[in-house]
Amino acid sequence: MTHIELSLSPLEPIAVDPLHSWSAPVTTAEESCVVIDADGVIIAASTAWTRLLALQSASELTGSHVLDVLCLIDFTAAGNELGEAEREQIPPLLALTSKRPARGLLRVRAAEGGSSRTLDAVATPLWQSGQVVGSLSFFAAV
Repeated sequence: MTHIELSLSPLEPIAVDPLHSWSAPVTTAEESCVVIDADGVIIAASTAWTRLLALQSASELTGSHVLDVLCLIDFTAAGNELGEAEREQIPPLLALTSKRPARGLLRVRAAEGGSSRTLDAVATPLWQSGQVVGSLSFFAAV
């Protein structure tokens, strides 16, 4: 009788880069989503995210800091821009600092003085070797 030995698991664990692993699905996603690294730099964004926020193309945003891309405003009628401390508390960045999933509402103004819109954002930290290396965030218009 013939004997065949088959192993399905590697002998050593394969180090997976979550930022790279999530880049392809996010880039082609139908949902409004973005991946940022631990410094807040955009690694990948969906076309739906750029449409939702009336931004330039997703590929042009890669390498930009998320706070340089989003025009965050407060919830008052005046729609004043948020201060530095408040800007750091948006879910994509909060997931990095808290090392936990984060959810919240944020209000953004479209580029070039356009209209504002309120978004529901949910973010989760991305881990590698016990360290948070980025976050994956999803957005929906409210």
